[in-house]
Amino acid sequence: MELDKAIEKRRSIRKYSNKKINFNDVAEICNVARFAPCAANIYTVKIIIVEDKETKIKLANAALNQSFIADAPYVLIICNEISLLKKGYGGFAETYCKQQAGAAIQNMLLKITEKGLAGCWIGAFEEEEIKRILKIPDNIRVEALLPIAIPFPKLKIPEKRKPDLKNISFFNTWGKKYTEKRPMPAL
Repeated sequence: MELDKAIEKRRSIRKYSNKKINFNDVAEICNVARFAPCAANIYTVKIIIVEDKETKIKLANAALNQSFIADAPYVLIICNEISLLKKGYGGFAETYCKQQAGAAIQNMLLKITEKGLAGCWIGAFEEEEIKRILKIPDNIRVEALLPIAIPFPKLKIPEKRKPDLKNISFFNTWGKKYTEKRPMPAL
């Protein structure tokens, strides 16, 4: 699948088939996270792959009872080791780590889409409970949960409604719209 098509086709899917997925696909999804940009080429993102059913149920409960998480054959827990950047970047370390995690997650979501699988970026959860369940050390930050599955058969996925580019971009300064002299290209 071409990159533009994967970007346009990507959706947050929360209804899953009960079919298993190939672990090699999960490994490929995790692998693309490594290619996300990172400050000073110091990779801070860590991924926990969860397949145990009881653990997935606990994770779903810790994610504010988002029960669909437990239906996925695999759930990725994306974490950050901020201390790796603290020495060189001080107060900017946390921001850079969040940016790196976001870029890694987007790479994974696009790979999920390319493979015809379903996924959903989960950011609402009780971090301390996730850490307790998975024995994550205190110095590690949990950034997101990412269930991976085969979409429910015959699931009708609605078209994404996205704003026009001209409504979210400005020219040279905040609020300055494109003009006749410099029109927004038709995309």
